[in-house]
Amino acid sequence: MIEGRLAEGERLPATRLLARELGLSRNTVLEAYEQLQAEGCVQARVGAGSFVAPGVVHANAAAPAVAPGTHGAAEASPAPSAFAERARRFHDHGAIPGRTVPGTRYAFQYGVPMANPTLTSDWARALSRAARRAPPAYPHVLGLPALREAICGYLSRRRGVQVAPEDVLVVNGTQQAIALAARVLVDPGAAALVEEPQYFAIREVLQIHGAALRSAPVDAAGLVVDALPVPAPRLLCVTPSHQFPTGALMSLERRRQLLDFARRHGSWIFEDDYDGEFRYDARPLAALRSLDRDDRVIYVGSFSKLMFPALRLGYLVMPRALARDFANAKWADDFGSPAIEQWALADFIADGGFERHLRRTAKALRQRRDALLAALHRRLGGRLEIADSNAGMHLVAWLRDADHAGCQALIDHAARRGLGLHPIAPFYLAPPPRPGLLMGFAGMPLKDIAPAVALLGQCMDEMLPAPPG
Repeated sequence: MIEGRLAEGERLPATRLLARELGLSRNTVLEAYEQLQAEGCVQARVGAGSFVAPGVVHANAAAPAVAPGTHGAAEASPAPSAFAERARRFHDHGAIPGRTVPGTRYAFQYGVPMANPTLTSDWARALSRAARRAPPAYPHVLGLPALREAICGYLSRRRGVQVAPEDVLVVNGTQQAIALAARVLVDPGAAALVEEPQYFAIREVLQIHGAALRSAPVDAAGLVVDALPVPAPRLLCVTPSHQFPTGALMSLERRRQLLDFARRHGSWIFEDDYDGEFRYDARPLAALRSLDRDDRVIYVGSFSKLMFPALRLGYLVMPRALARDFANAKWADDFGSPAIEQWALADFIADGGFERHLRRTAKALRQRRDALLAALHRRLGGRLEIADSNAGMHLVAWLRDADHAGCQALIDHAARRGLGLHPIAPFYLAPPPRPGLLMGFAGMPLKDIAPAVALLGQCMDEMLPAPPG
């Protein structure tokens, strides 16, 4: 009736007939008719039957149905708010970079941690214990005290960061951390800075919150501090331990320059410690926050990338001057992160399971990185330039003899052959200086790396023939 398939005043089937057609008892149909009558959808006339009541059929009910999986007229309708309009403009859920097409044989997908059966079983036991002991109450808005204490110990041991539990805010991953930072520090229309290139999700969350983006380039020593704009944006978003996506490591001199810039200009630094744990040819460098003497760094870490994406937990180290504001923003967002997962994670860190997992994972990732580097140099050494790959779960391969159109043609051709490749271009605000591929290796089994590179070589031979000589 509401959809217009029954017109106003149209007679409904007799209850006996409808019960027989639907294979139901007549009592069931009678109850349904009585419910519709009570709701004002049906009028019963003694001796005549039941009819669709006036005013039930919607004025637009006769419009064509929207095909399943599409948004139909909603896409053309005005956004209900400025926030919704920005979200429509800056983010498309159907075009997230890095998604792998179903049916792909080999996928160099970035941002996916390594599958680990030992971790799966360890986490299942931790969750089971937590479910039995966690009280059925709302968690503290800052996070479970035991988890915040465990995070403080971990940061001291592994990242050189000395903080107290009251400085730590448990969040639902880096995505929520940047959203909270945007709400606390960036008014709509105000400037926020990102690296060029940068992680697309950081950029889009800032834009959705109304930030006017500024950028500064990255070179082999990380963010070029001398290129930061003045007047300075209030929020500076950086990935100093393993720049995403280039892999550059910010030098000690640049780190000191950045901290001095923030102090002089009153800016706040959002340090996303992306992949900071996984450094293969040397010890992991201490976080930028460990050098911060003026409390200008908002330090962010995520367990999703270190363990598995389904675990939507991370943490944010708050400068004391902003602690109340971040706590208020978190409370307004969700009252606090899931309690049972927090209990499980607190125990997992406290009993050493988390750091054992990191050591196992780093060893396995190094094997995969070495295998990928060897295969690329053996098959495509003259055709690719590999950026610094001493850390993280992906590497960047720049194409020597292709333009951007040729790179996209290669990606499309590889997809048809069952090989998932991802361009680096979506991570730039402006077109990158040359075409390149972002090649994740954490999610690819070791045995698949050589055949995947061999297939990449075939695709390049077919689509990007090497220049003569």
